[in-house]
Amino acid sequence: MDDNKVIRQLIRVNLELEGLEVVTAADGVECLDVVHQVQPDVVTLDVVMPRLDGLRTAAQLRSDPRTAHLPLAIVSACTQHEVDSGLDVGVDAFLAKPFEPAELVRLVRQLMEGAERARTEQGDGGSLVGPVLGGGDAERVRQHGG
Repeated sequence: MDDNKVIRQLIRVNLELEGLEVVTAADGVECLDVVHQVQPDVVTLDVVMPRLDGLRTAAQLRSDPRTAHLPLAIVSACTQHEVDSGLDVGVDAFLAKPFEPAELVRLVRQLMEGAERARTEQGDGGSLVGPVLGGGDAERVRQHGG
């Protein structure tokens, strides 16, 4: 999720080049709708968004039993306060803008692998504790065929 179309495209292209399926949203309200339709493996969120920002979107995803387990990454130029707030609501990782495309791919893959391990170890549930690398776009990511 990102309100900047160029950033959404950057994220989409880099993840699709790695064989991942990406669905994008322009803000938190759209993100919540798409997450329930698509059931992604990972959600990336920008912090500053119209209508519903990334932190409030993350909080809503965490409070819903259907999405509480979803790995969430903030991809944004975050302040320390935003990082702390993100950790408080259960964000798993942060990726600072500007970011290298390889960092984004590595982060998404780590979150997907962590979620898969958690499902295997805990019977399709459980919480993740991920890396703190940076933060920002709400793109829903799924592996092709998954």
